[in-house]
Amino acid sequence: MNHYIDTHAHLYDDRFEADRDDVIQRAVQAGVEAVVAVGICRPSSLKSVELAHRYPSVWATVGIHPNEANLATLADWDEIVRLAHDPRVVGIGETGLDRHWHRCPFATQQEWFARHLELGRIRQLAVVIHAREADADVLNMLRHDFEQHGPVRGVLHSFTGLAETVVAAVHMGLYVSIAGMVTYPKAQEVRTMAATIPLDRLLIETDCPFLAPQAVRGRRCEPAHVVHTAAMLAELHSVPVATLAAITTRNARALFGLSR
Repeated sequence: MNHYIDTHAHLYDDRFEADRDDVIQRAVQAGVEAVVAVGICRPSSLKSVELAHRYPSVWATVGIHPNEANLATLADWDEIVRLAHDPRVVGIGETGLDRHWHRCPFATQQEWFARHLELGRIRQLAVVIHAREADADVLNMLRHDFEQHGPVRGVLHSFTGLAETVVAAVHMGLYVSIAGMVTYPKAQEVRTMAATIPLDRLLIETDCPFLAPQAVRGRRCEPAHVVHTAAMLAELHSVPVATLAAITTRNARALFGLSR
């Protein structure tokens, strides 16, 4: 059996409340040996850490999403900092910048993104970065961090942006993660970009419960579905699925420092 790591799953979501045990079991049966449960605010970060302690295959990240940043308080941030010391926490975020929605002033997003980058550097944890219609803005902040402190330990998650952004991000030390959108019939631009990601910097994710791959589109997405994204990426990179699975699993372990 091939082995996979779903590097971005919102397991805290209420849509998993009724059958979360079964969801984890299906992932294990599909060969998903680890899942990174990603928080987007104080409550979801707390829940993600709780789930990481409940399930041996689950690890957590903690942070404030850019679309949630205007609702966050300094007390919320203090809790994120506290959670960042938990042994089951392997990343900071989901953080980043978003110009698609207008739920939070952009300057506020930038302030919180910088805060997450600093915490990731201090704790030596991967930073999980959301970059929606904001490639140039994200790169500007990453370059500033890179020029000040060297390589950035992080990942552009569920990335659908430009190949040029991939080149710049990889140069600064980041990984790039692809989700189920790469399988959609109309997503040729995403496939073209995904084919340019160096294999040693490629990760896979579901972003569940969102973005179900084409084979299961219309259903709630879950970690087991990462196999469909892996199959498409293997095709795009002209390698066997087993090779793609092994490489992305190794990459995920390196980035997040996951133990077996």
